[in-house]
Amino acid sequence: MNDPLVFAVQLALNAGNLLRQYYKPEGVHVDEKPDHTVVTEADMAVDQLITHEIKVNYPSDAIISEESSHLIENDQNPIWIIDPLDGTTNFSLGLSIWGVSIARIVNNHPEIGVVYFPLINELYTARRGRGSFLNQKSITVRAPDPTQPMSFFACCSRSYRYYDISIPYKTRILGSAAYSFCLVARGAALLGFEATSKIWDLAAVWLLVEEAGGVITAFEGSPAFPITSHDDFSKTNFPSLAAATADVFKMGKNKIQRKSKFAVIVQNKVSSED
Repeated sequence: MNDPLVFAVQLALNAGNLLRQYYKPEGVHVDEKPDHTVVTEADMAVDQLITHEIKVNYPSDAIISEESSHLIENDQNPIWIIDPLDGTTNFSLGLSIWGVSIARIVNNHPEIGVVYFPLINELYTARRGRGSFLNQKSITVRAPDPTQPMSFFACCSRSYRYYDISIPYKTRILGSAAYSFCLVARGAALLGFEATSKIWDLAAVWLLVEEAGGVITAFEGSPAFPITSHDDFSKTNFPSLAAATADVFKMGKNKIQRKSKFAVIVQNKVSSED
């Protein structure tokens, strides 16, 4: 049996190559799922590729995937958590920031993580206790630098819908939860926040941030890890905040406040009328 990290890297590269075959700069057709997120033919094809290879090579392991498997019956065995296409909206619109995320969970924590963004040629890898890497070069978070005034905060579009945010950094919304946290791990962003992230958005990048020396945990509610059994992971959000340092994390925690339900309803109504 292959080393799990070697296996996951090759699987991510193969999945990325398959995604390239479906990608079109002019965009592709999408369907809407019951939760109002979108899915493409590429999501399903890559999901089939990855789950098949895992079942063949690691038949006793469990699988959680955004597109096909949301339940686990036995959390005593290792669990693979995959997002076949993170950044589906970007992909469907012909943008370049999208990729595949693969993690293996052992003893309820990520043991390996691989995230691959084919069009921008960025392969992120991590193994617990061994550090984080971008294209085989070690990466670390970067503490605030008083000589560098252009620090930034990466988040999802839902962040400003559900929270009042007063982070004193430039904001970038790049359309991929995994990429937001990868930017923290590599030292490009000081903070990353995902307001409605699912377990497959977080599994690989959780380890990447930790192994790069950063802080990542639940913003509110229970953290994604250690993983616990849920009825359906597709119905469980894990709002999560990643930061370069504990001090930056504390600042971010204080500068992000949940809006009242009334404010959210009003904003959603205004957005729908724009």
